Amino acid sequence: MSGMDERSQAYENKFAHDEELRFKAEARRNKLLGLWAAGLLGKEGDEAEAYAKEVVMADFEEAGDEDVFRKVRGDFDAAGVAQSDHQLRRTMDELMQTAMQQIVEE
Repeated sequence: MSGMDERSQAYENKFAHDEELRFKAEARRNKLLGLWAAGLLGKEGDEAEAYAKEVVMADFEEAGDEDVFRKVRGDFDAAGVAQSDHQLRRTMDELMQTAMQQIVEE
């Protein structure tokens, strides 16, 4: 294998690794978000865990974070939970940082 081929393979491997970490971080962020939202919705224990799974599953509707945002936003609106869009997006961002840090530390 030439040096160029080796370098190309290394970049491809790094990209695949980074994408896998990002996928894991997003799934963990969504679970953390679901648990956080469940608390605001008055859910505890198994009910909170089940809700967190619903939030994780919502992420498979489309690419990006909008499907997760819409799920939680809709549930907050239906339950009368007072959280602005800005607060929800800020929490999503903060929990993404937390999730990434947790994964790196594993």
